[in-house]
Amino acid sequence: MTLDFRNTNTLWASVLAETLARLGMQTVVISPGSRSTPLTVALASHPRLESLPILDERSAAFFALGQAKATGRPVGLVCTSGTAGANYYSAVIEAKESRVPLLVMTADRPPELRDCASGQTIDQQRLFGQFAQWYAELASPTADLAMLRYLRQVLVQAWQRSQWPVPGPVHLNCPFRDPLAPVADGSVAGLEATWARDFFEHLRTVDQSSFPQPVGPIPGLDTWLSCDRGLIIAGPAQPPNPRSYNTAVARLSQYLGWPVLADALSPLRHAASQHPYLVTTYDPILRQAFWTQPLDATQVIQLGSLPTSKVLRQWLDQTQPYRWVLDSLGANLDPLHGSVTPVPLGIEAITAVLPMTTSVPPLSVYGEQWLRLEGKVRRQLDTALADLTHLFEGKVPWLMAHCLPPGTPVVIANSLAIRQMEWFCPPSDRGLRPWCNRGANGIDGTLSTALGIAHQGPPTVLLTGDLALLHDTNGWLTLPQFQGHLTVVLINNQGGGIFEMLPISQFEPPFEDFFATPQQVNWSHLCATYGVNYEQIKTWAQLQATLEFLPTRGVRLLEIRCDRHQSLTLTQQLLNLE
Repeated sequence: MTLDFRNTNTLWASVLAETLARLGMQTVVISPGSRSTPLTVALASHPRLESLPILDERSAAFFALGQAKATGRPVGLVCTSGTAGANYYSAVIEAKESRVPLLVMTADRPPELRDCASGQTIDQQRLFGQFAQWYAELASPTADLAMLRYLRQVLVQAWQRSQWPVPGPVHLNCPFRDPLAPVADGSVAGLEATWARDFFEHLRTVDQSSFPQPVGPIPGLDTWLSCDRGLIIAGPAQPPNPRSYNTAVARLSQYLGWPVLADALSPLRHAASQHPYLVTTYDPILRQAFWTQPLDATQVIQLGSLPTSKVLRQWLDQTQPYRWVLDSLGANLDPLHGSVTPVPLGIEAITAVLPMTTSVPPLSVYGEQWLRLEGKVRRQLDTALADLTHLFEGKVPWLMAHCLPPGTPVVIANSLAIRQMEWFCPPSDRGLRPWCNRGANGIDGTLSTALGIAHQGPPTVLLTGDLALLHDTNGWLTLPQFQGHLTVVLINNQGGGIFEMLPISQFEPPFEDFFATPQQVNWSHLCATYGVNYEQIKTWAQLQATLEFLPTRGVRLLEIRCDRHQSLTLTQQLLNLE
């Protein structure tokens, strides 16, 4: 037990640190500042907590987000008062939307110093609004055993609410009076001698896994079994146990005899042999008008959110199959506003109560059509990409799926990178772990998130465009604290390639300056500034050799220079099977 009895603040903050450590917190990311001094001292000195100082608050928040994604465990995030917490906002939004556990602690002035022009003070009450799934302002520290029991209780509740009934961000606002530094002032005199030694021995939280899974009739099962034009659509999924998720989807697919359309952010695409009915080329398939009508489905089981593909969404909107949306929270995941039944169960809960049988229906004629087209289009894409010699951004995810070491975490930036991954990443059995901030679909914090995922984990790869990386170059400031390896595969197409695919690209001006927004950055110089190893990739053989064996330490950047306009033309040709 590591309690600090030098003054009221040190005792209060050390009780906070000890409680969180005993609840299971392992990592805390701390942004520097004065008002948060008691928290910083207590957390940084705790022997069972890894405390990481990160200068820029936005980078700090996304680093914490990445670490929480990778571990599935709440990560602490601490900042000073004033606008510091506002810089956490975008990461808190992403954590809420993508269900990532964060425990955000913003230090604050005490109530008597608010609304009186006291420096570095803003209204921090419910700073993150609806994006914090639970909020509390702690009482001002008091050297009283009853109040310390209150503090313990609030922390237990915050820890629990960050994980149950669904993971997400929790916000604690923490006021402190002077003295902020750990000076002995006699304010807790005598308390150490009377301290209750069993104070921390009875911490209790609710373990979600201890609750029994729902049993009984599965909603829709009879309808599914009687349907010969059924389809499973697996959207982005970053489950803590990909193997369990894959097994559950494979069982349901084969039990029903339905094909599975799998997003590149689904682990299904990276465990292909487990899924004999897997379809990954649905986007180019659905672009062909002469193929789509025979593929109209009558029943669809949607696992989580819809895949990235706009073409798939348009097809569903036009054909209006009846959809059953599986989500453990029972959230509304239907942007098409179609005929939908929300099913508040995860895929594992569904398959856990499937009737046991040795006879499963064969793949229907409808399913065979999908698999026949999958084979045809996959062969065309693989042949075209294998024969391609000049640098094209769409070949990068295709090559990565062929050569990255098994089990590699792959972080994918939003905008064009995630779409190139969906279009061109082939199925494989490499067990790659795809990660992406798809909660709010933003590019902010891309590098910091990747560093957080890679920290103390296996060697990791980030696939990003130039604008997404430039938007978060302060993330490099975390390198002195970073432990692990990150390879950044940078597709430098001199601007926002995604905008080339939108109607606004036909209007010049203002397209180039206000939408494509090309930036004149020398990447080798930028890398040298931060001590990042730099290499320009000029051939596919060079990229393959570089990715086949990943280092275990350090950070490197591989720059692949592509022509934005040429890439657009080739992408259109490949997806339209010209």
